[in-house]
Amino acid sequence: MGQNSTEVAYGFGQLGSAFNDGAALMKPPTNKVFVAITFLADTTLENHGGLVAQQDSAGGGLEYISTEDASGTAQTAHDASDGSETTSTGSGGLVVDSGNTFPKGLTIYGRWTEIHPATGGPIIAYIGD
Repeated sequence: MGQNSTEVAYGFGQLGSAFNDGAALMKPPTNKVFVAITFLADTTLENHGGLVAQQDSAGGGLEYISTEDASGTAQTAHDASDGSETTSTGSGGLVVDSGNTFPKGLTIYGRWTEIHPATGGPIIAYIGD
């Protein structure tokens, strides 16, 4: 694999994966993130720490769905008011909460530093740079 192929592979979970069939808190290895989550059963996430998105320059300044940020503050991706969108922020985004069910068979992509299922599972979380 050439260097570009490796960079793409690492961004799509080729650094391993983790399985969770309960409600345990999951964190990736140091300096890594979860880049995809596959839900093997209908699953809800904890309101606090259920899905914590990476929010630093390593994430390219991009916004990802989450329940909160690393400080525990509710965080909404792409939640600018209508008409005030920018080249990097959209409008209409909402916080993920325990009332949202991710259905069996769904895979979501992003950059997360914590995953904490509340109900359901199992899930597979894929690790990347």
